[in-house]
Amino acid sequence: MNSIYDKLTTLDFVIVAGYLVALLIIGYVVSVKQRKKDETLFLAGNSLNWYSIGFNMWGTNVGPSSLLAFASIGYATGIVAGNFEWYAFVFLLLLAMVFAPRYIASKVSTMPEYMGKRYGDSTQNILAWYALVKILVSWLSLGLFSGGVLVRQILGIPMWQSVTVLVIFSGIFTFAGGLKAIAKVNVFQMILLIVVSLTLSYLGLQKVGGIEALLAKTPSNFWNLVRPSDDASYPWPAILLGYPVAAVAFFCTDQSMVQSVLGAKNLEQGQLGVNFIGWLKVMALPLFILPGILCYALYPELGSNSDLAYMTMVTNLFPSGMNGLVICVMIAVLVGTIGSSLNALSTVFTNDIYVKKINPTATIKDQIRIGRLTIAAGCVFAILIAVAIDNIKGQNLFNIFQAVLGFLAPSLSVVFLLSVFWKRTTKKAVNATLSWGSAFSLFVGVLYLWIFPADKYPFWPHFLLISFYIFAVLLIAAVIISLVDRNPEVNVSDETDIPKTSKKVKLLFGLLGLTIFVLYLIFNFH
Repeated sequence: MNSIYDKLTTLDFVIVAGYLVALLIIGYVVSVKQRKKDETLFLAGNSLNWYSIGFNMWGTNVGPSSLLAFASIGYATGIVAGNFEWYAFVFLLLLAMVFAPRYIASKVSTMPEYMGKRYGDSTQNILAWYALVKILVSWLSLGLFSGGVLVRQILGIPMWQSVTVLVIFSGIFTFAGGLKAIAKVNVFQMILLIVVSLTLSYLGLQKVGGIEALLAKTPSNFWNLVRPSDDASYPWPAILLGYPVAAVAFFCTDQSMVQSVLGAKNLEQGQLGVNFIGWLKVMALPLFILPGILCYALYPELGSNSDLAYMTMVTNLFPSGMNGLVICVMIAVLVGTIGSSLNALSTVFTNDIYVKKINPTATIKDQIRIGRLTIAAGCVFAILIAVAIDNIKGQNLFNIFQAVLGFLAPSLSVVFLLSVFWKRTTKKAVNATLSWGSAFSLFVGVLYLWIFPADKYPFWPHFLLISFYIFAVLLIAAVIISLVDRNPEVNVSDETDIPKTSKKVKLLFGLLGLTIFVLYLIFNFH
């Protein structure tokens, strides 16, 4: 278990130490500049351009969980996890063309604020608390847990120690610089991640003996994106119907993801940033999934311990110095995810609860102070949940993540889709879906994960299908509530001044869609 630590040389330690110092210096410099300009921590003073937005969203999305989990699925089942990256194109398109123009036109800094403008304070309150719980559980705690697994694999220290170290470092960084510091550093960190992961895939291919040899050493169904409907792991109906529920909530309504777009200089830069993350997601196969498949060909003795695939490749293939770089990449990815989550948490709490309810006359200094206190509280809470998640047994990392997201997502997806696409949606329907609908969804989630766990009780459908069924029930309920509402309070915001999308943005999304269509053809009919 401790094989990586044993292989680290003085050079590796020097690289890691230098990297950490560089990170803290960047955070400090950005925070000093912010003080001079009197900016808040939250939306980077609306100064982000397309590549900062793309890398930052990607950095938030590609947690250490992705690195470990994609390699793990690659090892166990081949490229099927590519669906979670390539199918995302549809929902990134939805964010760029439908949601982002409305968010930017309404000049909001949080998702609850956007819904509050349409349905009033009660909706904003419910959504603010829901967003806080979602960020704490699905982003902070799960991200931290997977980081803890990683640090435990590298250093061999207990979970609570590894998550505490990670949280303190990410917390200090977010505390100092806010979104601007995170966005600045994420550009550099994501380039480093691409270089290290491509090098790993290249060295693995060399060792296997090239692509032909790899194809010979893996089962032919490893290279199919679409699996039969009776496939145990990822049947095609589950991905086709269930994934969109989580994806709408994740890409179009999640504060941690949308925040970068809200911090854009203008709509076009925001849309180009969303397009850019789509191109980065195309690279998921060589960057994250291929190392797992190569590990299957090179080290079949791992067997059911597929969660160790990425680190097994690193330990066996990288020379001295490179191991230090890999640890830097892991820290980078973690600081990106945890930093963005902490920043989103402090934005929602400060804007939607503190300024709205507790202190409406708060100055920028007050807001920054409260934002920082929220970050500190979030850190403590996340450590406690991460240690608790460590006690869920019998599920692999990726499935725990997808299942938790699948149960948090349906009510959000229903509410945001109806609000944008059906003008008749009423406040009563929105509030009922967010409160009662979420309670129902989470109750089913608790049954599935803990009380009647799926590995012991085979009557459950696939967790993605459960998510779709809950979505369908909530959608029908919300439509019925809206239609029978005697005195409907429908949205009050005027959306006549929604900015137009430029030709350049449409062209780039067309190209991206075509590329993904061709990839689906290649990996299903070969």
